[in-house]
Amino acid sequence: MKKALLFQGGWEGHEPEEVAQLLEQMLLREGFEVKVTDHLGVLTEDELGEYDLIVPNWTQGTVEEEQLKALMTAVENGTGLAGLHGGMGDSFRMATDYQFMVGGQWVAHPGNDGVRHTVEIKDSNHPLTEGMGNFEVASEQYYMHVDPAVTVHATTRFPVAEGPHTSNGSVDMPVVWTKKWGKGNVYYCSLGHVAEIVRMPEVTKLMQKGMVWAAR
Repeated sequence: MKKALLFQGGWEGHEPEEVAQLLEQMLLREGFEVKVTDHLGVLTEDELGEYDLIVPNWTQGTVEEEQLKALMTAVENGTGLAGLHGGMGDSFRMATDYQFMVGGQWVAHPGNDGVRHTVEIKDSNHPLTEGMGNFEVASEQYYMHVDPAVTVHATTRFPVAEGPHTSNGSVDMPVVWTKKWGKGNVYYCSLGHVAEIVRMPEVTKLMQKGMVWAAR
């Protein structure tokens, strides 16, 4: 049986406890043994080495240098890393090495919550998005700094405001991506502002497939 660690906490606006429960249920359906914790003291090399998957669900926090080193070492050695929205894409704003491992960092969500936008599936034949079509969501639309080395599986069209250095137009912003960190698989989905969004069938499918894919 594969083992997963899910650490939840940080900014309460992302409903970390409720979202963690939903992620835990997805993993249990896939046959994982899951440990859920609400503190970062679990981030030690001795502890993390026993897990096949680590799921951060912690927004706007601070991580100690030794804790971050333990997390990065575990992934480098083959433990998977998977998460969503600010719980993984805005966990530790001052920890640039963490952002490098994740493959991106939240920057802004113009219009805040309730922005209706389309998520475009880039390859419906890929195991992570197999059989999925484009879908709409009314939530925060994440604008992110993204590592150009990631593999993008879904995007959203993001308007670019007219200004002194830009013209009216749009850009494709990654929503779902994967990358490698040493021997470890990294999976990220920018959707999931609150539990209601995580419960959407499309988001549930993306996260459940993504966590399974990332696991050792």
